[in-house]
Amino acid sequence: MKASTLRIGHRYRPNRLAPEYGAIVIGSGMGGLTSAALLSELGWKVCVLEQHYTAGGYTHSYERNGYEWDPGVHYIGDVGAETRTKKMFDFLSDGKLEWAPMAPEYDRFYVGDKVFNAIAGKQEFRDNLVKSFPKEKEAVDRYLDLLAKVSKATSAFGFLRVLKPWQRFFAKPFIRLQLPKVLYRSTYDVLSELTDDQDLIATLCGQWGDMGLPPKRSAFMAHAMIARHYLYGGFYPVGGSWRIAASIIPKIQKAGGEVFTYARVKEILVADGKVMGVEMTDGHRNECACVISCAGVHNTFGSLVPDDVVTAAGYKQLLPRVQPSFAHLGVYIGLKQTAAALDIPKTNFWIYPHNDYDAAVEQFANEKDAPFPVVYISFPSAKDPDYLNRHPGTATIEIVAPAPYEWFEKWEGSTWGKRGADYEAFKGELGERLMQYLYDKLPQLNGKVDYYEVSTPQSTNWFSGYQRGELYGLDHTAERLQQDWLCPRTRIPGLWLTGQDTLTCGVTGAMMAGMSTTMALVGMRKMRPLMKKVYG
Repeated sequence: MKASTLRIGHRYRPNRLAPEYGAIVIGSGMGGLTSAALLSELGWKVCVLEQHYTAGGYTHSYERNGYEWDPGVHYIGDVGAETRTKKMFDFLSDGKLEWAPMAPEYDRFYVGDKVFNAIAGKQEFRDNLVKSFPKEKEAVDRYLDLLAKVSKATSAFGFLRVLKPWQRFFAKPFIRLQLPKVLYRSTYDVLSELTDDQDLIATLCGQWGDMGLPPKRSAFMAHAMIARHYLYGGFYPVGGSWRIAASIIPKIQKAGGEVFTYARVKEILVADGKVMGVEMTDGHRNECACVISCAGVHNTFGSLVPDDVVTAAGYKQLLPRVQPSFAHLGVYIGLKQTAAALDIPKTNFWIYPHNDYDAAVEQFANEKDAPFPVVYISFPSAKDPDYLNRHPGTATIEIVAPAPYEWFEKWEGSTWGKRGADYEAFKGELGERLMQYLYDKLPQLNGKVDYYEVSTPQSTNWFSGYQRGELYGLDHTAERLQQDWLCPRTRIPGLWLTGQDTLTCGVTGAMMAGMSTTMALVGMRKMRPLMKKVYG
């Protein structure tokens, strides 16, 4: 496969833009593409502007040295049956997205010197937990009941985000009556009322890296959505994660729209208090009364909207209430043998120093040489049945781990690939530390690695636009989830938000945020027939 195959979208040139668009979307992440595709289905001509060399946001793939990696998509849940998630993916892609199931043991948790696992299927998941913790049967069953209750409540949570402020004012008291009291409590506090077995709590929270916030800081709602999402196992997009964007873009193009890459927006234009379009970094202006930002709230109100407009709309006071999630490191590994030959599994590894996740995070933040509080290892070539057709005789591995942004702050504003010897040395040191975690769990790989490279929070900033190297947008604290202003409709007429900052993190969370933005923008009456097409 040629590297250019993975470069989805058309390269931006001012003369390639149409004179008029119904909407301009900034950012081609899952939320932006979903909004653009749904609006296109309603007959809108939509222009999507992506600053990276390829579309897809965190769903993009990249190649180097004959290998291919998916930096942001490591597994997707809830697509093994005709769920709402699966139906939306099918609709956006016209049924062209295929999903390969991972191993039944889709997540393995190494907690200190103990090993626990997550098994696909609600009953299987439950029975395996009870087998591992026979004295905690009641706690396990109560936990699964809570997941079901919170799952039902998330629809009401999302519905509130779509309403106009005056509608939300009247609806909120009634909807709150339907929400479980545990929704905005900390994950640890809720689980501690079910059991005092710290290993069981650690196992139930073993996926905390999927939102970047340990259990004493995260809202139980966020934990429950992630746990429920993967209850029936993990799945991987056949052909790699780049196939997600590649399968959605034709729907945008069919309605006359386009997705442009290398398209960096300098400013969202506002006149007389209303959005008028965007100005690109090359000075080109594209007028449009509807702009949808999928760039994250800090980028949108901190960089793209004029400062005086941000102040007048009150966002200067609101932004400090939400913080970006943890910055991260990535290690991308290539091997000159296949996953089968090297006995590489279709199971994700989560590696923890011990069962007190919050203490591990705190220690790591204060002591650079402390053990990583979590190390996640993914095996994309083993998960993707099509990988060997593209890269025969090879295998790939990805490692993700947190790293305080402050470690890399001195390289802020630097150019990728030109950050100097001290940066490369520091990056190399961190990479070596993380490679030892891989060799410890899969010693047969020692001496078999052909190539690996390390990405840092500054790499994330350069390619994905997240200013502090975060992977999951805003921290999923209880305070964040109760911020009513984090919704599709902004206080600036003509400006809309989408993506994981407006709902919840992850590919599916961003996709559902894209649906919510479309619904808020066009209204329930126009959205209803479209939802019938999607869900039948």
